[in-house]
Amino acid sequence: MLGVALFVRAARAAFAAEAAPTGFGGLTASATTFLRPRRALPRVNSLLRVSAPTNIVTDHLDAEMDLGSFPLEANGTYAVAFPVMDIKQLKFLIALDETRHFGQAAARCHVTQPTLSMRLRNLEDELGLELVIRGQRFEGFTEPGQRILAWARSVLAAHDGLLAEAAITRGNLSGTLRMGVVPLSAFDLVPLLKRLHARHPHLRFELSALSSDDILEGLASNRLDMGISYLDRLDAAHFESLALADTRMALLYDHRHFSFEEEALVWEQLAELPLGVLSAGMHFRQSIDHGFRSRGLTLAPLLETDAVHQLLQAVHGGFCCAIMPLESGLDAMTEHLRLHPISNANTISPVGLIMRRHAPRSPLADVCFHEMRDLLGLDGA
Repeated sequence: MLGVALFVRAARAAFAAEAAPTGFGGLTASATTFLRPRRALPRVNSLLRVSAPTNIVTDHLDAEMDLGSFPLEANGTYAVAFPVMDIKQLKFLIALDETRHFGQAAARCHVTQPTLSMRLRNLEDELGLELVIRGQRFEGFTEPGQRILAWARSVLAAHDGLLAEAAITRGNLSGTLRMGVVPLSAFDLVPLLKRLHARHPHLRFELSALSSDDILEGLASNRLDMGISYLDRLDAAHFESLALADTRMALLYDHRHFSFEEEALVWEQLAELPLGVLSAGMHFRQSIDHGFRSRGLTLAPLLETDAVHQLLQAVHGGFCCAIMPLESGLDAMTEHLRLHPISNANTISPVGLIMRRHAPRSPLADVCFHEMRDLLGLDGA
């Protein structure tokens, strides 16, 4: 609990320091020093009234101020403005980045668009920075806006972690576990989620189908808590992992349109079939390409798509067959689908459960990761 709280303070201090050169004139700030105030300072809204010369040390930053940039009042004090931001403003900023649309960001945050725009402008005023590039619609973030956005994610992740830590301390694991899963991983996550939910009834789950690179980026930026991804590009210095079973490949077909002998298929047979495959660049497709290329064969797919459900529709309609994970359970989706083993057919890399190794790391993810390890009987790396 203490570690999360310290990170919140450190992140908020650095957040303020990021804005300091533009927002406070001669203000210099250190994000690493935390002392109690040397004396009580009367606070009105976001103003500190102080006498010169002064060196202000607060819970958020150690600031040496050039008070000449602030107005001198009749009683001989200076009115020094500090940014007063709240979590909702940071959520609005992150929602705008993820939706790239003011209206959609407002809908996600359950506010009106004018409210979201006003709160973002308030944040800009408080920081003394232009964060958003505005035209007739959202056009992106300024360079300072990108830097503030990164800090906003860290502050929000630490805030969520603090709440999760408190819930865990109370013995009540709750919140939303955000997971990214690569398509066709062959690992059936649902039984594991059911067991976690049985242990923690207040726990909720958010699953996103993403590429391996997107999962790693999501973990690094605190958009995700955990992921199920291929391990060949994993940097062990930054991510913890639990290796899951290797993914064996098989041929998915509709038995009303195709039939095969009982023995496992070989790659030469696959080359003669009308095949549907995922788009080039996806990890599972790379394993298929390698299977053909390593045997001197050429893959000439009848259908390419980046959507698994379209591939399944094409197979069910008898338009093509598809190479899929053997243990995917796809043959149970309808009474007509079958999975036929392929000889010597494995993905290039195993999949694994992964989590960010360093802070800020969600306590919720930390607990679930280790519970999943225990449920699966696996050793971490």
